[in-house]
Amino acid sequence: MLIAANKAVSIDYTLTNDAGEVIDSSAGGAPLVYLHGAANIIPGLEKALEGKQAGDELTVAIEPEEAYGEYSAELVSTLNRSMFEGVDQLEVGMQFHASAPDGQMQIVTIRDIDGDDVTVDGNHPLAGQRLNFKVKVVDVRDASEEEIAHRHIHGEGGHHH
Repeated sequence: MLIAANKAVSIDYTLTNDAGEVIDSSAGGAPLVYLHGAANIIPGLEKALEGKQAGDELTVAIEPEEAYGEYSAELVSTLNRSMFEGVDQLEVGMQFHASAPDGQMQIVTIRDIDGDDVTVDGNHPLAGQRLNFKVKVVDVRDASEEEIAHRHIHGEGGHHH
């Protein structure tokens, strides 16, 4: 069975940056299971997997625009510590939900703390980076009607309600 829209796909993968450092991997764990065509994975990887089948292996480099986008300096801002009401201890690396300029919710990460000035970054941690994937397709099956309606895979390796 070929990978196409509305297929439940299981993959083993290793993700590295251009320096060869492992960023993420399914090694030692269960395969990643996703619903193809539902934007559950980055667009470049989804396109690279289209038409593949169980047993296929590929190595692919995904440019930022087909991954987490280019890094945007506009998503970095400095806030006063008082904006973090109810949080006793702020630390670099902490993440918070915040309202984006378009009204959507976004995750911001504290990048720097200088006295009462707290610099937050709304970019995805992998924004602006080329992502290198080594992937093996483990399984491809038809997704259930419920999985298609919910736009994600249920059960083993997928979402649990």
